[in-house]
Amino acid sequence: MAIGEGLKKLLVGCKKSLPADLVATAIFTILMIIAVSLPTVRESVLRFVLGLAFVAFIPGYAFIAVLFPESYLSADPEAEETTTEEASNMLAARLPGTGGIDRIERAALAFGTSIAIVPLTGIGLSFTPWGIRLIPVIFTLAGVTLVGVVLAAYRRQKLPEDRQFTVSFRQWMDTMWTQNLKPDTRLDSVLVIVLAISVVFAFGTIGYAVAVPPDGEQFTDFYILTETAEGELVAEEYPSDLVAGEPEPIVVGLENNENVGTEYTIIVEIHNTTVPETNKAEIVDRQRVTTFKPVVEPGEEWRTEHNLTAAITGEDLRVTYLLYIGTPPAQPTPDNADQSLHLWVDVRNSEGSVAT
Repeated sequence: MAIGEGLKKLLVGCKKSLPADLVATAIFTILMIIAVSLPTVRESVLRFVLGLAFVAFIPGYAFIAVLFPESYLSADPEAEETTTEEASNMLAARLPGTGGIDRIERAALAFGTSIAIVPLTGIGLSFTPWGIRLIPVIFTLAGVTLVGVVLAAYRRQKLPEDRQFTVSFRQWMDTMWTQNLKPDTRLDSVLVIVLAISVVFAFGTIGYAVAVPPDGEQFTDFYILTETAEGELVAEEYPSDLVAGEPEPIVVGLENNENVGTEYTIIVEIHNTTVPETNKAEIVDRQRVTTFKPVVEPGEEWRTEHNLTAAITGEDLRVTYLLYIGTPPAQPTPDNADQSLHLWVDVRNSEGSVAT
């Protein structure tokens, strides 16, 4: 019995400290993070549905919840007259920090604020290494939203319980029906229809942008790095002298900006080349070092360290990294690769000779 009463008190305490609308906002935000993090969900229609509602409404709702923690204050609706003092109180109730707004205004402001927050987030990310990509944008918006939820809950708890904003979905829907779906004049009817069309169009545009990858610039960042004595990865200090049979660590990596999940093939070879009269290097001998076949989701980075071990010796040998999107040809070369990187090295045998 004591345990049951304790659980009841705990649930009541959670209900008071965690408003239902803020809990729903936090849960929706977490679901959106999951939707863009899991590959199976990311490619499904669930991403479209969640992304539509999240980008167009949720961040703005959290922001408005911080600004307006109080419930809507108004004069007695059954009173025939409103005094000057009551009118002043109603006006003060609509000012940020001094009162509340009704549910219809809260929803409209949430929608409009979200439309402002999303591009501002993109502008901010454009100055960071992550850039304007789906996952950084969603994670940033999610962080802003969750911080807003915490601040909104804190501000509400500072108010008397009878002044805290609470959500009664039945009352909210009744208000929407009375104020919007039963307008008093023909002009009101036209304005309601125009507003509804505008909202549907905006939601559809934002949802399409979330669900369908953009057709803008698509590319893959392909790179090789070395590790310094301090453990820092740098694009310099590449090895130029190797000893046959002795491994030299090299880091190869890529970042997928193709807007879709991509299967890559990376082929690492050492080429002994000659430059004939055509002034174009021809491969006279080659050694396959290793092959990688990473599958990388859009916006994600793949990186691995491997040992570059030469089996052939000679001067001015070309260590070549060939990148292919999909299946490579039977005879891979820098000319038929989607991208290629190379290093020039001298490879000596254990006795110090470079003779082949």
